[in-house]
Amino acid sequence: MNFNENECEIDEEKDEEILSSDDDLILLLEDEVEEQTSSEYWNVLVVDDEESVHSITKIILKELKFENRCLQIFDAYSDEEARQIMIEEPDIAVVLLDVVMKEDDSGLKFIRYVREELGNKLVRIILRTGQPGQAPERKVIIDYDINDYKLKSEITADKLFVSVLTAIRSYKDIMILDNSKKSLETIIKSSSQLYKNQSFKNLITSMLVQLNSILRIGKDDSDQIISSLEACKKIDSFYIESALGEYIDLIGKKIDETLPLNILELINKAVLQKENVYAEQNFASYFQSSLGDENIIHIKKRKEFDEMEKDLTDIFCSNISMAFDNFFLKQEINTSQKEIIFTLGEIAESRSNETGFHVKRVAEYSKLLAIEAGLPEEEAELLSIASTMHDVGKLGIPDSILNKPGKLTFEEFECIKTHSLVGYNMLKNSNGKVIKVASIIALQHHEKFDGSGYPNGVRGNNIDLYARIVAIADVFDALASKRVYKDAWELGRIIQLFRSETGKHFDPKLSNILLDNINKIVHIKNSFPD
Repeated sequence: MNFNENECEIDEEKDEEILSSDDDLILLLEDEVEEQTSSEYWNVLVVDDEESVHSITKIILKELKFENRCLQIFDAYSDEEARQIMIEEPDIAVVLLDVVMKEDDSGLKFIRYVREELGNKLVRIILRTGQPGQAPERKVIIDYDINDYKLKSEITADKLFVSVLTAIRSYKDIMILDNSKKSLETIIKSSSQLYKNQSFKNLITSMLVQLNSILRIGKDDSDQIISSLEACKKIDSFYIESALGEYIDLIGKKIDETLPLNILELINKAVLQKENVYAEQNFASYFQSSLGDENIIHIKKRKEFDEMEKDLTDIFCSNISMAFDNFFLKQEINTSQKEIIFTLGEIAESRSNETGFHVKRVAEYSKLLAIEAGLPEEEAELLSIASTMHDVGKLGIPDSILNKPGKLTFEEFECIKTHSLVGYNMLKNSNGKVIKVASIIALQHHEKFDGSGYPNGVRGNNIDLYARIVAIADVFDALASKRVYKDAWELGRIIQLFRSETGKHFDPKLSNILLDNINKIVHIKNSFPD
């Protein structure tokens, strides 16, 4: 097997010598052949066991050129060779196929292989046969997915030239439709990714990756995306938040201090017009959410944006705009929820004459312990928020008991202990993730690792991990802070207690994490003084 890279050059003396016996075999183009300006070819596979068929086909198609691209002809002398080429060169536009080769139906078997086993529905197959009895036209057209049927005895140079050119044009149109379909599918899948719960950094990075992948569909390396970036406005300037390609080292910097003047002009135009702007290989888009947040996306390609790429980019950017709105609205809601949760936790603590900073400190301690214990950042943040509700059940305890300066009676202490169950019952019916976690913490944060805690005497790892973490954070802050019934403990005394209660009151692993990070814990305490 071999291929011929057609250079679109004419050697007239050689052609006339070869074709002197039959002037009908070749069509000479009247127009002067243009110099090849593209490195791309239309790939054509000739499958025939006769050498002369290959030679004359190359001569006839030598001058064929469509949309400034010449042909690259691959030769196969059996269906086995043809199958191998189809695997190695998936971008075959046209197959000129003989029926009878090694076997009477070799060509037909090859068609089945291409369409069914390879699943290639795009390549245009022109069946050429010298033995129509082996492949009757009507039967073959009905039973096999071919695109044209020719008898070798009836094929003139003109007819072959026109058939191949028509097939290439058809292949091009089908490829455009197929790439459009793939691009739209990618847009749909990519858009769904934008609406997943994620950080702003992940959101904008995902936007760039997805947009780049959409523009790369059906493209080769000569049409690659050089770089892209996303910038958001902070105070009075846009800062680069995420970038790919040559812009990657600019993350965190101001765009007006780092980007070339022509790019800044394009971006300013997009900001002023509040729409997508294209300029040769560059694209800029401006987004402003319903809450006023402003963002910019810029892409630089090696080649100019074609009309399809512009359409696809515009479609995806409309989804990006909605994703920004969705994200910032969620952020606003989450911020409001956090404020409500913190406020409720502070109200509960204020009833026992404890500063609201206890809630904040416990939240920060819990987050630190969770991260050091190996929990993901998102999970640690969830725990931090939920921990603020650990004592919400104190809202159901009388002031006379909560704020009693002296020692509590047995009955009074039993009343205090009910705040765990009261808090759980207040929160347990919520479907919200944070509140559900908070309900478990409220219930179990006074359970002890050895099973001697309350309200249910749960022991060991049967106590929820979040509750075990908050138990350590709560006790540390209670010991380190002044209360109506005691003074704050010194750090050495607190450390001694944790060492003695490791495996008893506290989870051993988590207790050791606290002690190993005691300097960080103290820093948090000092950051939120009473």
